[in-house]
Amino acid sequence: MTLQEAYNFFESLKIETTKKSGTKVYNKFLDILTELKSREFTKDEIQSIETELERFNLKSNRKNNIKFFKKALSKFEKYLKDTFSLTSKGYYTNMGIGLGTTFGILFGIIVLSSFERSLGISLGLIIGMLVGLSIGRFMDAKAISEGSVI
Repeated sequence: MTLQEAYNFFESLKIETTKKSGTKVYNKFLDILTELKSREFTKDEIQSIETELERFNLKSNRKNNIKFFKKALSKFEKYLKDTFSLTSKGYYTNMGIGLGTTFGILFGIIVLSSFERSLGISLGLIIGMLVGLSIGRFMDAKAISEGSVI
């Protein structure tokens, strides 16, 4: 499946759907495909991307289309990240908030336990989220300046 065929396929799905969640998934696929078409890739890289799209078997009939396409989108984003170091917008911010929250709770339990337990956990959570957010935003800005955001 070529990039243009995939684009046309998701455009037709977007027109046919009435569900908001489906529209979001299809729009995300369309945004990624548009960005990929505008980038400079070698013939081998384009062939690799098209082979990956073909492997998803997108045109097969599925009972729960939206769930199937969400999984395919996730796998495709992972493939682009692993193969070409391309990330989606806000990737590092989301990752930083998640990790910051986790470590913030641990920090709140272990270090801030001198306060009331719930207060220590709350403060640790807030501190962890803020640190994770700032690190994630910095890494997102760096990725944008390097041109590795799709």
